[in-house]
Amino acid sequence: MKRVIFTVTNDVFTDQRVNKMAQTLKNMGFDPLIVGVKRKDSPPFAPEWAAIKRNPLLFHKGFLFYAEFNLKLFFYLLFAKADLLVANDLDTLLPAHLVAKIRRKPLVYDTHEYFTGSPEVAHRPLRRWFWKSLERLLFPRQKTIITVNQSIAQLYEKEFGKKLHVVRNVPRYRQPDQSFSRKDLDLPENKHIILLQGSGINVDRGAEELIMAMRPEYGIENALLLIIGSGNVIGQLKKQVNGENLGDRVLFLPKMPYEKLMQYTSVSTIGVSLDKPDSLNYLFSLPNKLFDYIMAGTPVLVSDLPELRRIVKKYQVGVISKNHDPAQIAHCVKEMLNDPEQLSRWKSNCLEAAKELNWEKEEDVIKGIYAGFLKK
Repeated sequence: MKRVIFTVTNDVFTDQRVNKMAQTLKNMGFDPLIVGVKRKDSPPFAPEWAAIKRNPLLFHKGFLFYAEFNLKLFFYLLFAKADLLVANDLDTLLPAHLVAKIRRKPLVYDTHEYFTGSPEVAHRPLRRWFWKSLERLLFPRQKTIITVNQSIAQLYEKEFGKKLHVVRNVPRYRQPDQSFSRKDLDLPENKHIILLQGSGINVDRGAEELIMAMRPEYGIENALLLIIGSGNVIGQLKKQVNGENLGDRVLFLPKMPYEKLMQYTSVSTIGVSLDKPDSLNYLFSLPNKLFDYIMAGTPVLVSDLPELRRIVKKYQVGVISKNHDPAQIAHCVKEMLNDPEQLSRWKSNCLEAAKELNWEKEEDVIKGIYAGFLKK
């Protein structure tokens, strides 16, 4: 079996896209290995579809993190058994590109976002200069490039004149699971659940305004805002909740295994995705959580971004908020909660849309990309 090595800067456990890719390539006849980072809170992870290598690091953020990770990754890839390398995102591309050239191995670049347009990069001139320079150096040299939606593909095509493959980050198809209840999950049975989930609950993703919308004066009654996951603003959000005395209206849960997370998604009334258009990356984003909500049959409330608007309007699965004003968000939530018949229609539409918006449909594209590497 040909060994394919995926490289990521996360702890592998939460990266649903890379794990689904590894499963698909395993079924095609590859031998996948995923190389990531060992963090203090990384849970044990030994999936049947891939070997896992987590590098322990001294540094866990900033320039020193990326420098240490890339250096260790370079030397690991230089000597590891490998027939194909898959670099996920710009922050793992340099060592994978260098090793692919040195060892004359094929390389696939899977960019999960418009990396240099993310708020953490775009709003910091020195950081943006570094990553943009690296991208301009490496991107034109890649032969096979994948990304997550058509908008981002078009951005890159316009900038670099290269054609990209689009593989959306949708979940595997599943029938709704009715074997558990809110009581089993220690959630109130007599309240609506408004859910924000994700492993990247970061700046400019609308979480602060969503919490503000839960203030009593905005009139959302008989509802609990549930925030599940991790991100760089979670600590700030918890302080905000305490400062606003919203502890009885907002509940935080940590990141959890995907199967467990989907149980919470399935019993929620509304699933929320409120990325702001303040950066190119978020303007053209198509968050994983949107498809998780749809797969679970949970109607959605989303911000008015091109890719989100396209999905919600095409499949009629929820409401689009005109802006990020807490009063407007609260208005949308109340509008949804006060119309149970429409909620029921949206739920049915979600379950129908899930039959099309699933990983099994995307696998045809993936197999077309990777089949040739099995023959080399």
